[in-house]
Amino acid sequence: MSRPIRVLLQTTIPTSDDDWHIGRFSMLGQLLAEATDRHGRALFEVSMRDRGASDRPDPLLSEIDHSNFDEIWLFAVDTGDGLHAEDCQAIERFRLRGGGLLVARDHMDLGCSVCGLGDVGAANYFHTHNLDPDASRHHIDDRVTANISWPNFHSGANGDWQSIEAEGDPHAVLFSPEGRHGVLRYLPSHPHEGAVGVPAGDETARIVARGQSKVSGSMFNLAIAFEPTTQRGPAVAQSTFHHFADYNWDTRMGAPSFVSEPPGHALLRHAGAMASTRRYALNAALWLGGREVTLAA
Repeated sequence: MSRPIRVLLQTTIPTSDDDWHIGRFSMLGQLLAEATDRHGRALFEVSMRDRGASDRPDPLLSEIDHSNFDEIWLFAVDTGDGLHAEDCQAIERFRLRGGGLLVARDHMDLGCSVCGLGDVGAANYFHTHNLDPDASRHHIDDRVTANISWPNFHSGANGDWQSIEAEGDPHAVLFSPEGRHGVLRYLPSHPHEGAVGVPAGDETARIVARGQSKVSGSMFNLAIAFEPTTQRGPAVAQSTFHHFADYNWDTRMGAPSFVSEPPGHALLRHAGAMASTRRYALNAALWLGGREVTLAA
């Protein structure tokens, strides 16, 4: 019997009630903690935390390569000070020993501290850091929230769903036992998603899925996967942490007071879209942990 995959879900900010603290990802944590295989055995062992004080290296992340975790989900909700050099270096050593990593950021420069994470950092394009080499994408997509500039791809309201499109041969994280042609079709939407892409010359990276702005019609990348090699563990760069936040799965869970956009409720009313969202999270956690995605019950 394989032991459960040890998963760390962590934000890049100290605990703050009126922000995107780790408690706002409780539905994801519960989903993984309750997931079992077909024999009823737990698939994951989940730990959840916010980072320590932002004026020094995080006590766990800066030593993460010495931990027993198999994968890290890093919700980059900071404005630039979320990761210290020591944190990034330890996460890179964690990858070198085969650990899996998912990084999820958001619009403009939100989460830009992840730029120090080697290949995964290079896959994240921000407003003033690591600019998207395709300058034609640098236009304002969300025209409702005036204080948010590019990248800000508008896939819909928080609480609604968006249709997604597999890129090339469907990646394992898009596996669906019920979906059309066995491929997931939906993820939660968000008014201003960030930008991710394949770093130049990186042959381990590929686009997993794309979405489309409901404002400009622009296609944009939702996730980039880095295949595991003998030198490095698997990774995913996600366009926004809102694909996994409680508020985007169920707006009744609430959001920080600075969230001003009118919410939607379509995801809760679309059983297929909710199932697709949950399955994507399970698939990603299994794939990052080196397991077959078909294991989930």
